Amino acid sequence: MTKLPVSPKSSDRSLTAYKFRRRDFLVGAQMLLVAFGALVLVPILTGLDPNVALFTSGLGTLCFQLITGGKIPVYLASSFAFIAPITLGVEKYGLSETLSGLAVAGIVYLVLSIVIFWRGSEIVVRVLPPIVTSPVIMVIGLGLASTAVEMASEAGEGYSAVVAIVIATVSLLVTMLTAILARSFLKSISILVGIIAGYLVSFPFGLVDFSAVGAAPWLAVPSFTAPSFHLPAILFILPVAIAPAIEHIGDVLAISSVTKNNYLRNPGLHRTLLGDGLATTLAAFLGGPPNTTYSEVTGAVALTRAFNPGIMTWAALTAIVLSFFGKLGAILQTIPVPVMGGILIILFGTIVVIGINSLIQVRDDLLQPRNLAIISAILILGVGGMSIKAGVFALEGIGLSSIVGVLLNLFLPQGK
Repeated sequence: MTKLPVSPKSSDRSLTAYKFRRRDFLVGAQMLLVAFGALVLVPILTGLDPNVALFTSGLGTLCFQLITGGKIPVYLASSFAFIAPITLGVEKYGLSETLSGLAVAGIVYLVLSIVIFWRGSEIVVRVLPPIVTSPVIMVIGLGLASTAVEMASEAGEGYSAVVAIVIATVSLLVTMLTAILARSFLKSISILVGIIAGYLVSFPFGLVDFSAVGAAPWLAVPSFTAPSFHLPAILFILPVAIAPAIEHIGDVLAISSVTKNNYLRNPGLHRTLLGDGLATTLAAFLGGPPNTTYSEVTGAVALTRAFNPGIMTWAALTAIVLSFFGKLGAILQTIPVPVMGGILIILFGTIVVIGINSLIQVRDDLLQPRNLAIISAILILGVGGMSIKAGVFALEGIGLSSIVGVLLNLFLPQGK
């Protein structure tokens, strides 16, 4: 495993050492904005309540911080890996029955956490060396590239593709220039500045629709739903949890590379997996989608240098509060898709660069046949859209490339 240097400025950053500042609320709200589009999209696509997803993402992030000692600046929210299983599960078994499968999916993380705690991090070094994890990190960013481009360039209701590109370009350029040229606090909220700029430019083109804001109630309790035990639904959902668990490891390595802290050792991968798993199970018990660490938020941390995990506490608390305020949540949903598309271009690209940087730090000959074979297979399978299906179960993208990379690393001979 790549040895990550520890920066004296970031090594002691935890919630116990963090002093809350009022301006940090804006930085935290910015992180929530970065995650918001994907956060509410998963429940919208699967028929779950977006307000419940908002609540469980905040609660899951606080749970993760509690388990990991508040040492890692990550935000947890709706996992895209479970979209198809949730949709098919609800259709076949029902909502509460499918939620029981999602609740048990978090136990997969618990089992992995126990194995790592029992056998030590050496098993991670052997199974997931940088030659596997670094290209997986790159696949996380590259696999989401088409999503960012579609959001930034596709025509929508009442506007053309050209208008979308113009708005996305404004958001992207303002974010870049603020991150490069601004100083101090303004630099730390460069993404928020870019979103505001794109939002303002969207008004003349008629992209901002406040009709949903008027219809939304001021206060509304999210529609929480409890799971009911259903073994077929559990067995149907359970295998899907393997791929997000591997992606979780890639995300932890990515944020470790960004902050120059080895989170695999402190607080430990067993704690991060446990925190993610408990957040997923907790969300399912309330009727929300499974949680996972968000790569786009990691990109935002890298761009704004907001390394303090206390920032994510603000983001989590903001999400919980917004879940009860219908109008505030509705206002956030008025942000046009091209605005977030422009922002996501740089954030997903940042994830790719983090993976490249991690791979370079290994200092191995990447053209050595064994390394070349592993990296090539992971990148092409992950980005190329390869899918293995067996009935309603499908393994593709990050999950497929991660598993292939692990197997190749374990069974390919070292060579001469």
